[in-house]
Amino acid sequence: MLSQIFILSSKGDRLIHKDCTLARDGRHFAHVRHSGLYFVATAATTASPFALVEFLNRLVTLLRDFCGPLSEKSVGANFGLIYELLEEMVDHGYVQTTSPEVLRNLVHAEPVATKPFSLLDLGSIGLFGAETQQSKVAPSSADRPVLLPPGEQPPRNEVFVDVLERLTVVVAANGVPMKVDVQGEIRLKSYLPAGVEMLIGLTEEFCVGKSELRGYGPGVRVDDCSFHSSVKLDQFETGRILRVTPSQGEVTLMQYQVADDVPSPLPFRLFPTVEQDPGGRLRLYLKLRCDLPPKSQALNVRLQLPVPKGVTSLAQELSSPEQAAELQPGSRCLSWDIPRCQGGSQLSALFKLEVPGPGRPSLLELGPATLSFELPSHSCSGLGVRFVRLRGVPGTPPRWVRYLTHSDSYVLRL
Repeated sequence: MLSQIFILSSKGDRLIHKDCTLARDGRHFAHVRHSGLYFVATAATTASPFALVEFLNRLVTLLRDFCGPLSEKSVGANFGLIYELLEEMVDHGYVQTTSPEVLRNLVHAEPVATKPFSLLDLGSIGLFGAETQQSKVAPSSADRPVLLPPGEQPPRNEVFVDVLERLTVVVAANGVPMKVDVQGEIRLKSYLPAGVEMLIGLTEEFCVGKSELRGYGPGVRVDDCSFHSSVKLDQFETGRILRVTPSQGEVTLMQYQVADDVPSPLPFRLFPTVEQDPGGRLRLYLKLRCDLPPKSQALNVRLQLPVPKGVTSLAQELSSPEQAAELQPGSRCLSWDIPRCQGGSQLSALFKLEVPGPGRPSLLELGPATLSFELPSHSCSGLGVRFVRLRGVPGTPPRWVRYLTHSDSYVLRL
């Protein structure tokens, strides 16, 4: 039985709070994180913690369907709608329903659309894939809520298939990768009416585990994968086709993992040079090489590097004017921001760190560096979507296939 439900900002500020029952001692506490927000629930110790996590994940999916991309701004703008959904979903601590079709007929507040904040919302990413639209997606089309109040239908039927990957990397000081891990998912966002059957064809050479590679092209292998219960796999073994009849809304069709054996080279390599003059000042020369294909690019690149204690000032020489760097005294960290980095390019920066006082700064306090970035239209695993076909719908609704890889943890040791 649920006691309380919260939606918190990334700083812990309370955006939404609902008391379901009177809280007593001995509570389970569970949370999930999505788009920088924390979705939190407490419950009696007799409740299953796994059921709490499942409820929170379904809550996130429902809020995305009703409100569009989630952020502090969208939660605040749809305050009334979210409270109305929670009132219908939970009664005296007991979950009544998480069905979007049922809730759509029970809520009356209208969603308020807000502008998406990040590329992770996939509002303006180039789209690729056979038998799909080959152009940009208008943000108003990609980010509008799926489930609108009764009587208000979306302007047109569309379907979005997103291949999303999170990259975890640890690179040793000699440049040898110590850990490479890709966590991926295929996410479907459908504005189509119920009853439409969809066939999604994956890369023919796709294989799971250590089984024999398929097809004639380079193999695309994953170590493990799982599918949503609604996905029919009768054509998966022979043609690598996922068959699904989705309802309106968003659903994760497939999740997969690749460990160590990633076919494509790592997107970034760092070449540091550290010098220390007799006065104790550090000269730090960084070369960042982007090993993406020339037609690809990385966006919102940020390198963060811990520096020795006592650093008071920073002098910098950057290779291009659109870059920026600053010293963050509170976190004792150097931050280097690069808005855009083209594949095959190399960027450089020279930093001079002033450490006043007696003694020499310890170089052991320098590093490791961490990178955060987004790679639109790129899949590190090599998994792709060959086609998206629809059955049981008149006309030819637009079908969009989109790719995005972003860093989960990218550590470069010095």
